[in-house]
Amino acid sequence: MTPHVADPPGPSPFDLDREGMADHCTLKWQRWPADVLPMWVAEMDVGTCPPVREELTRALERGETGYGYGDDYVRALARFLDDRFGQSFDPATARIVPDVMQGCRHVLDLVTAPGDAVVVTPPVYGPFFAFTLSAGREVVEAPLGPELRLDPAALEAAFARATADGRRAALLLCSPHNPTGVVHTADELATVAALARAHGVRVVVDEIHAPLVHPGVAFTSWLQVAGGEDGFVVTSASKGFNLAGMKGGVAIPAAAAVADLARLPEVVEHGASLFGRRAHAAALARGGDWQWRLVEAIADNHRLLADLVAEHLPGVQVHPAEATFLAWLDCTALGWGDDPAAVFLERGRIGLNDGLFFGTGGAGHVRMNVGTHPDVVREGVQRMATAIAGGA
Repeated sequence: MTPHVADPPGPSPFDLDREGMADHCTLKWQRWPADVLPMWVAEMDVGTCPPVREELTRALERGETGYGYGDDYVRALARFLDDRFGQSFDPATARIVPDVMQGCRHVLDLVTAPGDAVVVTPPVYGPFFAFTLSAGREVVEAPLGPELRLDPAALEAAFARATADGRRAALLLCSPHNPTGVVHTADELATVAALARAHGVRVVVDEIHAPLVHPGVAFTSWLQVAGGEDGFVVTSASKGFNLAGMKGGVAIPAAAAVADLARLPEVVEHGASLFGRRAHAAALARGGDWQWRLVEAIADNHRLLADLVAEHLPGVQVHPAEATFLAWLDCTALGWGDDPAAVFLERGRIGLNDGLFFGTGGAGHVRMNVGTHPDVVREGVQRMATAIAGGA
């Protein structure tokens, strides 16, 4: 289903006074010296969604700084997903989790044990590897295929390996995919579901980037594909509304997994902060039009980046993005080896994610964050062009 279009339109959320932006205390702005332009980690340069600001201000004024409680967040998420994608779920079956990655880890604990295997589809979000290994599970890779889409043959081989000797196994899937910006189609996901069912592989899907699907692109949730079958979705308003510092997520079971999720220890919900729950609920309940304007601005930035790269960065190719504010750039033709991000940093003073962070298929690539003002995108490309020319 194609996402809802906000009406009436408003100003771009990236129309933000950038004065003093470098003084922000967040990871994005503090990792490197002030002369480095940070276009890496998944934080956007955007003002706070107005309903979130109003909700948290009201809570502070009333002294509501205790423990979180209630299902407002879950119910707001259900309404948002139904409005945006026509996706519905029963809020009574869902559970609050500390955040999406912690939620995925807790769900994996329900369906696998130490020594079991977790299949991932690299290049993919780096913490998929770290969280899997820290949980004592083996990582089994099913690399993406041509055009950076899911490869059924690779998945089938990985599932067979993962379940060898009677081991339990799970697939940890990123949908939409990070770092490539690919939106898996309904047919692709149905193929994954059939393969997983045939091999007895449980499926856990990180859908945190779903609210960032670009205009005109259809998004299908795993819950819509699985129907009455198996699997879990873990998601939040974090990426879509720039709330990474406001911890809180939601785990949602498909029909056949309701009993499994019900076994999640109640104490897990305590990891979501009061402010995280309230911020996410307010964003989802009352910030939809603001967020859709943000999505439109992000899509514009992706088009701008593609044009600028074609004009100014010989040897660099941008993979067409269908979602997210993250761009995947192939720099292998530059001949800079496995880590071109290091060269761009040294010669151009621009901070990008190195592709190696995303596993197999990431060498020679960088990930760029275009969740910012268009002028910053232009400056970023200019700095990259300087690096290609040999440095300042």
